[in-house]
Amino acid sequence: MDTPTLDKVLTALQKECPKWNVPIVTQVAQRSKDPFRVLISTLLSLRTKDEVTTEASRRLFQRAKTPKTMMNLSAAEIRKLIYPVGFYKKKAQNILDVCRILIDVYDSRVPDDLDELLKLPGVGRKTANLVITLGYGKPGICVDTHVHRITNRLGYVTTKHPDQTEMALREQLPIKWWIPINDILVAFGQTLCKPISPWCSRCPVEDLCERIGVDRFR
Repeated sequence: MDTPTLDKVLTALQKECPKWNVPIVTQVAQRSKDPFRVLISTLLSLRTKDEVTTEASRRLFQRAKTPKTMMNLSAAEIRKLIYPVGFYKKKAQNILDVCRILIDVYDSRVPDDLDELLKLPGVGRKTANLVITLGYGKPGICVDTHVHRITNRLGYVTTKHPDQTEMALREQLPIKWWIPINDILVAFGQTLCKPISPWCSRCPVEDLCERIGVDRFR
């Protein structure tokens, strides 16, 4: 798939997005406009379903909304608040470690630089890019499993790992799609373009997709 065709795909999917669920981290960003809450909710969302992350984020932010107030909680309290997110014990400790570093090194401010964000415990490229794009509105490309899977399925990239997909997209994806591509493809992937047996019969861009790696579809 070439870039003009991908542009058609993303334009069509963007029109359909209001019918689908908005990713939880995007909801947090839209409500709070706060890079700290984007960072923490993204850490909670890793390996966790959106509905679980939604409730865990709500409970946690009712108790603490800043690095300083978060440090008033113990690891045990945070574990209880965020359970049952995946790896909740490790995430509780990471949250405290992140807050301590933010206070000691960054004057309680979440960095807006990718390399600085990657120094924080538990923060990978997906999380760092979400903070950059949703927390600060700066150009970045967040690649999760949906973006990785669907851009390969469409035939726009040929990569084996999300980090490789991010680098490939940085080379060829028009910058106007850098920020919105994650929201669009996450919503699309959760609703129609499933990992196994996607709903091709309901897909608004079925005629443009190369279906790379798709063995069964509905």
